[in-house]
Amino acid sequence: MRKYGFLLIFLVFPVINIFCLDFSTGGGGFIGYTFTRYIIEDEGIESIQKLDRADYAGFLFFDFKYGDFTVLFRGAKNNYQEVMSADGLEISNDKGKGSEMSLGLSLTGKYPFSVNEKITLFPLFGLTYHFALAEKRKPEGYDKEFSRTEGILAADRDINDKPYPIYKWNSLWINVGGGIDYSITNSLFLRGELTFGFRMPTGYEMGALEYIRQELGINPKLAGAGLTGNPTIKIGIGYRF
Repeated sequence: MRKYGFLLIFLVFPVINIFCLDFSTGGGGFIGYTFTRYIIEDEGIESIQKLDRADYAGFLFFDFKYGDFTVLFRGAKNNYQEVMSADGLEISNDKGKGSEMSLGLSLTGKYPFSVNEKITLFPLFGLTYHFALAEKRKPEGYDKEFSRTEGILAADRDINDKPYPIYKWNSLWINVGGGIDYSITNSLFLRGELTFGFRMPTGYEMGALEYIRQELGINPKLAGAGLTGNPTIKIGIGYRF
């Protein structure tokens, strides 16, 4: 058992050394823009959905040499439009404004390389999962903003005519991009990141597809499934231990 314990230490220690030798933590904020574009269509029925959203957030990060873990609180304002037509004739045109809040957890891998004593660059790839905290919409012509979990609006009720639970708006993102660290002192540094995120379809979107299948008796195709993108700029300050 002793030799296996020694072997375990021999294998694990380099990993611990790599990830913990250069530990830092810090925080900051980001701004971003999110767009959603996709079409649901089948047998002459077409639904075009568009959403443009301004994102803003504050975050805390816990950084190791080749990766970091980030906790963020995000708010957003959006404009949306959903147009449905049959054989070229418009059936409905639902548009308006909305707001959102979510808590995000992110894991990111990166590969840093030094340009000089002050500047370090790194490409990055990661996953972010957002837990929806609030989803609201204010349709055009209404004075009030409605919580989507109350099911007041027809589009916010599922196939069983029940309001969607808030977790149906949870979302998974795949992020790619790059960043830069600028050392102010040996311990203090500024960090900037430019990323682009791709969102997977949400439970709400899949529920809307099921609603169309059941109510209209068709099997629609979702063109541009997951076609939600999000360019983001992050600025933060960190302390290296």
